Amino acid sequence: MESADVSSLARAVLWGAFALAACFGALVRWSGFCTMGAVSDAVVLGDRTRLGQWAIATGVAVLGFAALSAAGIVGAAQTLYATPRWLWLSGLAGGTVFGFGMVLSSGCISKALVRVGGGNLKAVVVVVVAAVAGFATLKGITAVLRARTVDLVAVDMGRNADLASWLSAQAQLAPGAAALLAGVAVGLPLLAWAAWQGGVRSAPVAGAGAGIGLLVIAMWLLTGGVGHVAEHPETLQEAWLATNTGRAEAFSFAGPIAYALDWLLFFSDANKRLTVGIVSVPGVIAGSAAVALLRGEFRWEGFAGTADLGHHLAGALLMGIGGVTAFGCSIGQGVSGLATLSLTSFVAVPAMLAGAVLGVRYQTWRIDRDEARAAPTLRDQVA
Repeated sequence: MESADVSSLARAVLWGAFALAACFGALVRWSGFCTMGAVSDAVVLGDRTRLGQWAIATGVAVLGFAALSAAGIVGAAQTLYATPRWLWLSGLAGGTVFGFGMVLSSGCISKALVRVGGGNLKAVVVVVVAAVAGFATLKGITAVLRARTVDLVAVDMGRNADLASWLSAQAQLAPGAAALLAGVAVGLPLLAWAAWQGGVRSAPVAGAGAGIGLLVIAMWLLTGGVGHVAEHPETLQEAWLATNTGRAEAFSFAGPIAYALDWLLFFSDANKRLTVGIVSVPGVIAGSAAVALLRGEFRWEGFAGTADLGHHLAGALLMGIGGVTAFGCSIGQGVSGLATLSLTSFVAVPAMLAGAVLGVRYQTWRIDRDEARAAPTLRDQVA
């Protein structure tokens, strides 16, 4: 393959990623898909409908990635999650911090991008602050802290740290067969659990969850299959084009918003190139904006006061730090990462859910406290 052909293929991958991200943003906007909302509904209202919707998305993504692995298109060891080290503490600490932060920010990073498309100026602040915090955790002051603390605690698996690779070694199975077996063992129970949730059985709810999962599969196919070059003409090495990590990538937003900000700030630097992650950011916003305009939902929205601003700033800071530390956000780890059966994802995702539960409990306590403080004032006014 000539250099010109590689460049043309890279552009096609970028346009494909933008289109898939736009579809993602439109679907999330239309369906109300939201990890933070799912946790809040379950904890406060006892309604697990959106939690079941997330389970459908993840289950479909797991089964789809297993099929891609069995077909030899892309495997867990070829993705951005590939590492022989099971970084369980990074997943635990980062996931918990991210989960708490997304409640303070009224949603995760992907939800913030969707809200930007609807004219929410609070979400703009969240995205920018999370991007700065994320970049600092990738390459700045908090990156040093991360590298010297939680990243030092890991289990060397002796092979790629994913469930399929472990099963392949333990049961002496071919990698493709192990990936398919492990995917079915994880994906089907997720779908079965979702089926038991009454509200999830409606076609729109289930269809939206399945749609999110299919979009994640499509992104894995795009970067891991279409964008794969067996021998790059410049490096003479295997390459996955137009990705930040040089490996196959799917939807994830903690790192990409940081890279997008870096690309904007250093646009004149010839070394700064567009990647799948970077173009996904405006793609989600564009897709969400299209749906918001078509449904007459686009409207400008700002902060209610300093307390509202403070909570969103704190939440954005925590999401940027936690998302990068955990190697992904609630979509990056919760759907894309789990699809690869990464062992770190199996720790990070429950930690995010636990952090979100803590965040919901905190918000409930804060509301009750404020109401209790306001009650005497109201009584005084009546008297």
